[in-house]
Amino acid sequence: MAVPPPVLILPFALLLGALALAPVLAPHWWARHYKTVALGLGAVTGAAYIFVLHDFASLGHAAHEYVSFIALVGSLYVIAGGIQLKVPGGARPLANVLFLFAGAVAANLLGTTGAAMLLIRPWLQMNQGRIRAYHIAFFIFLVANVGGCLTPIGDPPLFLGFLQGVPFWWVAQRCWPIWAVGTGLLLAIFLVLDQRAYLRVGTPHPKMGTRAWRLDGVPNLLFLAIVLGALFLDRAPFLREGLMLAAAAASYLSSRKSVHAANEFDFHPIIEVAVLFAGIFATMIPALAWLDHGATRLLGANPPPAVFYWGAGGLSAVLDNAPTYLGFLNALFGVTGIREIGPLLDQKTAQVVAISVGSVFFGAATYIGNGPNFMVKAIAGQCGVPMPSFVGFVFKFSLPFLLPVLLVVWLLFFRD
Repeated sequence: MAVPPPVLILPFALLLGALALAPVLAPHWWARHYKTVALGLGAVTGAAYIFVLHDFASLGHAAHEYVSFIALVGSLYVIAGGIQLKVPGGARPLANVLFLFAGAVAANLLGTTGAAMLLIRPWLQMNQGRIRAYHIAFFIFLVANVGGCLTPIGDPPLFLGFLQGVPFWWVAQRCWPIWAVGTGLLLAIFLVLDQRAYLRVGTPHPKMGTRAWRLDGVPNLLFLAIVLGALFLDRAPFLREGLMLAAAAASYLSSRKSVHAANEFDFHPIIEVAVLFAGIFATMIPALAWLDHGATRLLGANPPPAVFYWGAGGLSAVLDNAPTYLGFLNALFGVTGIREIGPLLDQKTAQVVAISVGSVFFGAATYIGNGPNFMVKAIAGQCGVPMPSFVGFVFKFSLPFLLPVLLVVWLLFFRD
């Protein structure tokens, strides 16, 4: 990858700044103009690579990764929209804990976006009458972020790592103890909070819903299996992506309209993700090249895993965690001088694990850390749950409940 002029990093910085600040400071303006901002900045970088640098290889590589990324995220989103889980209301704290644990596991099969969109409405329904902001916060922590740490399907950063050559089961084999500790601690904290609230409020009488658990849209599980199987087809160009999109189209056309209506399914969220990531994938090309080139000056000659855990994690909390993961992975390539993913995984296992865990876990710290967070917040707000502001979420939930878990993970796995 050629080292571009430093000025070409500016579109990437502007886009990430817009992603972090515009939805908070100017939400209505951002809703109208995010396409222009993302695609315009991406076009500036693309034009520079075509007409100035004549570096078509870097653009082609980024375009291929973008298509693979959107094919997976989009197909999981569409298939999840055709599955509806109906649950009874009046859940007790232990039932809530089991539901969140199941959601954390499901995130590794449906992706955090798919699992969050499938389960957020059942989560609201089973706690109707006593739903509070902490229910939504821990749903974001566990289902929309931390839970998806075991497979490349689980969270966008890990899928980008898979596209870079990280084997499918590599993350699960090395991260499952960390996943177990993080998930277990968050569930334990939630149980204490929910038990205290339950003793004060009791079990409200369900106002709506079913008396038993029921799953509609079962045939979509077959389409989900096709998507999962397609991940292992990496020989033929775009065969994997074609199968994913075909499965998504078949799911959408065959799913009952009543299920889509019950899930309030529409394409706007995935269109927004596709547009924003088109800009991100284009503008981050020069940023990744500079991280690769100047990593030693930034991080030192032999940075320990903790540097990557807190570095990738800290940026994932305030920026989108997918480009942050790629940035630190490229920085590790630059520091070590290793140019192939296999030797890097063998020689710097702890550092790659730290990047993976930091990117996924810290994405839960803010509404903008990971794509599903804002979607979950919006759905909860539509259903009448009073959610705190961007800063309020950090001070009310992330600092008192998530940060101690992140510190324990650091002490147990990355301190040395």
